[in-house]
Amino acid sequence: MEIDDETLSGVIKRLRRAEGQIRGVIAMLESGRDRTEVVTQLAAASRALDRAGFKIIATGLRQCVVAEQEGEEPTVDVAQLEKLFLSLA
Repeated sequence: MEIDDETLSGVIKRLRRAEGQIRGVIAMLESGRDRTEVVTQLAAASRALDRAGFKIIATGLRQCVVAEQEGEEPTVDVAQLEKLFLSLA
């Protein structure tokens, strides 16, 4: 599956944000911060990772739709995309 430059840039941005949040969580744990704050940051990192995954899946689905509209066979396996989607849901 090919990912266009704009989408790839957005996914990488989300992943870097999650990376920073996870580093922050580690620092919070090491400094003995309140568990509520730690879990809140973990949830934010988890959402960022999920959004990156959903963006990748959406790109594949979009490629399928475009291929079908142009009368071509999709180069992406829809069943595989469904499994990937369910793994994040």
